[in-house]
Amino acid sequence: MKQIDIICFTENGEKLAEKIQQKLSEQYNTQIISKCSHSKVQTEAEKNSVTMAEWIEQGFNHKHILLFIGAVGIAVRGIAPFLKDKLTDPPVLVMDEFGTYVIPILSGHVGGANEIAKLLEKEVKARAVITTSTDLNHKFAVDLFAKKRGYAIEPKKGIAKISSKILAGDSVSIWAEKQIEGRLNSSLVITEKEKADIIISPYQTPYSPLLQLIPRVIVIGIGCKKRKRKEEIEAVMMECLKENRIRSSAIFCFVSIDIKKEEEGICLLAKEYEVPFLTFDKRQLQAVKGDFCASEFVESQVGVENVCARSAMAACAQGGHLVADKYAKDGVTIAIAEKKWSVVADE
Repeated sequence: MKQIDIICFTENGEKLAEKIQQKLSEQYNTQIISKCSHSKVQTEAEKNSVTMAEWIEQGFNHKHILLFIGAVGIAVRGIAPFLKDKLTDPPVLVMDEFGTYVIPILSGHVGGANEIAKLLEKEVKARAVITTSTDLNHKFAVDLFAKKRGYAIEPKKGIAKISSKILAGDSVSIWAEKQIEGRLNSSLVITEKEKADIIISPYQTPYSPLLQLIPRVIVIGIGCKKRKRKEEIEAVMMECLKENRIRSSAIFCFVSIDIKKEEEGICLLAKEYEVPFLTFDKRQLQAVKGDFCASEFVESQVGVENVCARSAMAACAQGGHLVADKYAKDGVTIAIAEKKWSVVADE
């Protein structure tokens, strides 16, 4: 369950924070920090246990939703030192202490601040003040389209270029690695890959679209000797990705055999890429159908003749396929599988 961190500064702000906490209890975890001098929800020690800057830093680090109940200026000055970019910053909203207005001020689309504002409008009757141009003009928002589908976005500056074309009334051309299903937004026109403003693909492209949307559908199977460092594993993985023209931002998860579940190098790699590290036991791997590059040595050590490719296919379930069976170097083996995926428009 996602978390909303709420900070307030007055008694009215405290009352509103508690109301929000009660209204959203089934959808979000909420934590209230009060800086009110006559706080009724916190003791003096609790109130002084964390500064506003520390509260903001913790929220940014953990990607929590931050809600300021107070002046917009307080929020703006507070978050300024922690801003990185629009694709990774958490959603930040501001409400006045009477709950008359709620304003998303950061990460309206990708972080979902606009959606949260509309939820608060429904639950506590605050008026959502949405300022993003595509929303105000009821136009296609490419970053929201990507967020709903879990796509990575590269480069981020392309978001503004696509939005500018749409707001100017121009059509935007699009090409996808898979057939686009459903009803496409009227601002979008399907075209040839080399002419597209937007390309949807997990693969590198020789062309220069304004924006590439990257489905996270790539599974990386890993086998390695004990105590291989993260940097060593990553170096071999990146060589394999480059050889197969796959973007690293398309990685969905890392996988291996269960005896590797505590392998520090793989665990650190998964943490860095912010993706799961899944493992399977030898019986699960043996049950995977297909022809795989076999190793008698590996079988003698772990009970199955192939770890990387079998684990990659095990994570794909139905419909996936191997892109790279086995890439071995310096005591590391990498296999790449692509999950079954599709592009559903419904816009």
